[in-house]
Amino acid sequence: MQEPAIHPRDFTCVLYETQDGVARITLNRPQRRNALNRRAYDEVEAAFRFATLDVDARCVVVTGADPAFCSGEDVKEMMTGEVSDAPKPVRTDYRATPAAMAAIDCDKPVIAAVNGSAVGWGMELALYADIRIASERAVFAELFIKRGLICDVGGLWKLPSLVGPAKAAELLYTGDAVDAVEAARIGLVSQVTAHEDLLPTALALAGRIAANPPLALKAMKQGLRKTTPGDPKEIGAWAIETIYRLFATEDHREGVKSFLEKRAPVFRGR
Repeated sequence: MQEPAIHPRDFTCVLYETQDGVARITLNRPQRRNALNRRAYDEVEAAFRFATLDVDARCVVVTGADPAFCSGEDVKEMMTGEVSDAPKPVRTDYRATPAAMAAIDCDKPVIAAVNGSAVGWGMELALYADIRIASERAVFAELFIKRGLICDVGGLWKLPSLVGPAKAAELLYTGDAVDAVEAARIGLVSQVTAHEDLLPTALALAGRIAANPPLALKAMKQGLRKTTPGDPKEIGAWAIETIYRLFATEDHREGVKSFLEKRAPVFRGR
């Protein structure tokens, strides 16, 4: 695991702390419902890389500052889909999202404490965790299809193994949302708690995990990883290449424009 590019003391979008063997990563842009801009993506990546190297951390809990877990990308900053006549450089270095791979590569157990909306890349982030616990207020949705895009590696690599291929296809093809109760029914989360009990429940579970031998925990996570088919790096690189191609389509621009204008989109297949 490489050194993080940003130290937690310099974070502006994420909070990081370690206590009693548990590293706690909190997305902290509540005024934007913890939507991710470029800085936030970089800090999420750095936080997971730091947690992996943190000798005081044996388990990781990721959550969001209320009222949301993560509402995906900050559309106004990241997904404008603006058309430019300027020639675009040809990319040949497509690779999986660095923040996604930092979370996936973390060799310590990761618990997502989902306290509210986890949509778009917010649901992806929850999928990268080993265990998901949901507040009764949680909502999950892979919204990418509604923006003329595809999901990141979480939806393609992890979701089918959790809810089954058919249910994963339904969620990815429709972009439909599921609440906490339905998420538990289909196996997306392991338990649902009252909102005020979410973080204490997640931290208590993390504490029980952190009390176990760290080398055995790492080996157990490696063993569980072997049951998930496919290479997440290869799948992630393919996803990013496809996403960049879809960014250039009229349908993507219409998906974003209609969202910002709060109207039904009209897609034309081009």
